Amino acid sequence: MTSTAPAGPRHVAIIMDGNGRWARRKGLPRLRGHEAGAESISAALRACRDLGIQYLTLYAFSVENWVRPKAEVAGLMALLRRFLRAREKELHANRTRLRAIGRIGDLPAPARKELQRVMDSTAHFTERHLVLALSYGGRAEIADAARRIAARAKAGEIDPASVDEATIAAHLYAPDIPDPDLMIRTSGEIRLSNFLLWQLSYAEFYFTPTLWPDFREADLAAAVEEYRRRHRRFGDIG
Repeated sequence: MTSTAPAGPRHVAIIMDGNGRWARRKGLPRLRGHEAGAESISAALRACRDLGIQYLTLYAFSVENWVRPKAEVAGLMALLRRFLRAREKELHANRTRLRAIGRIGDLPAPARKELQRVMDSTAHFTERHLVLALSYGGRAEIADAARRIAARAKAGEIDPASVDEATIAAHLYAPDIPDPDLMIRTSGEIRLSNFLLWQLSYAEFYFTPTLWPDFREADLAAAVEEYRRRHRRFGDIG
């Protein structure tokens, strides 16, 4: 595979970091930071539409986040429900399909029901995709894939000797979604935090000090412009 300077990413993944710090700097409760961050999702969706990005994956709630104070977790789940109700018309107007990856069964029933309702109502759209990573962890996803493969091997459906990278990829949460081309993390932190560990193997990384509630269309456009300047070699000397 030869070196290529990409015209633009097809799939962007974002670690939406900095909501708590944004709220603290303004003397507000942490949940207000998360509420402000929800507005940035709409900005990111508009930017993806304008930039021709087909897939947007957002790290919304990790498997580790369940250890946060119960009141904060409850507030986040309520915010998820409000976000889904408030943005459903926007998703329809932009012909965007809502997807979710993670251990969705861990979500409280009201949030899970609302999520499924909006996923069902947008399931027929193919132009754009919004993927929410909820109760998600990259290691958990790989472990869940391994468990499914082992069960199929035990049932005689898979020859263990034939298991390869393609087999594992086919048993991830959403195997039909292409791997991200570009991963963005806000707030200045420089780590993956257990996000899409398998899928980000060949992605370009972009880190910005901007806190997520302040992230707008121009910020995503700047990340895409940086992506376009890079050369993706995929192991070639390029």
